[in-house]
Amino acid sequence: MDLLDNTVRPYAWGSPTAIPQLLGVEPSGEPQAEMWMGAHPGAPSRTARGTLGEVIDADPKAELGEEAVARFGPRLPFLLKILAAGAPLSLQVHPDLEQAREGYEDEERRGIPVDAPDRNYKDANHKPELICALTEFDGLCGFRAPERTAELLDGLGVDSLKPYVDLLRAHPEEAALREVLTAILTADREEMARTVAEATAACTRLGGDYLPYADIAHHYPGDPGVIAAMLLNHVRLQPGEALFLGAGIPHAYLNGLGVEIMANSDNVLRCGLTPKHVDVPELLRIVRFEAGDAGVLRPEAAPDGEEVYETPIDEFRLSRYVLPEGTAAHDLTLPTPQILLCTAGAVRVGEYDLAPGRSVFVPAAEKAEVSGAGTVFRATVVV
Repeated sequence: MDLLDNTVRPYAWGSPTAIPQLLGVEPSGEPQAEMWMGAHPGAPSRTARGTLGEVIDADPKAELGEEAVARFGPRLPFLLKILAAGAPLSLQVHPDLEQAREGYEDEERRGIPVDAPDRNYKDANHKPELICALTEFDGLCGFRAPERTAELLDGLGVDSLKPYVDLLRAHPEEAALREVLTAILTADREEMARTVAEATAACTRLGGDYLPYADIAHHYPGDPGVIAAMLLNHVRLQPGEALFLGAGIPHAYLNGLGVEIMANSDNVLRCGLTPKHVDVPELLRIVRFEAGDAGVLRPEAAPDGEEVYETPIDEFRLSRYVLPEGTAAHDLTLPTPQILLCTAGAVRVGEYDLAPGRSVFVPAAEKAEVSGAGTVFRATVVV
């Protein structure tokens, strides 16, 4: 197995303190948003044998196992991260696999450079995600029921929002959500900026359920995404709770530290809270206009002490072991590749002692025993 040396990405929304605190190092003063663990070409983990991508490329079947290669190809199909949000991320959705393939092929045919700012599809893969909270973690996930959103918007007392309130109350659910989101994203920017300013003042004054949106507006003044965000469920995860973000589900992370796992893709369509490109027609094609609760996940216990976060995705499977002092060693050997990440305490995996934030890559079928007292997250695939 390989001890991983991982890159921390300094995106502007990152917390300057959360990841350093986990790692037990001094903050640099700069935002530290995500620590990547995997073989993504944007920031592959480093090992004593080279980057993890180079290690896998040298012998995919030995590193990933024959079943995983047959199912997903000669690459690690997931990316594991520690994510530290100090400010809201962009409001966004991800395509399903068919939509991603169609979109990628279309943009390739039209000759749009893959690094162009108006490019939507960086690859032909879908990007389902799972975020598991390590601290209290705030986010937005999925559409709230239109009638409840109408009450929330009406309570602001902003005249320019009343047409949205009427639409939400007058139409069937899917039509209401589609029409209102379309109207928000296609409104005159100066008029929308005035609406956002009025709504922000009202949210700040009223507090309570409005406070998350006041904070979003503080970071993105005048952005139409502030009003779009008010269509979504606000959820606060407690440590150990998780959210699964499937295709077409609008979402945004707001604040907190968590472990995130996703299919190996960069495909994001943005709805707002960003200076980046928002392709409204393509976005409306991808969004699922379905209301419901946020769907908080809690781990399901397995007989050997493993706690599994069940999702309908095969490219990744996330679980954790919470090991009390004096626990016998657990055999974690699998026929599939694994990344094991310590997030609390001190554990030993094979020959490596892991403190919080340290991780190892375990090739398929390689013996892997974990012992000590702490919390270990396991990332693997389903074959």
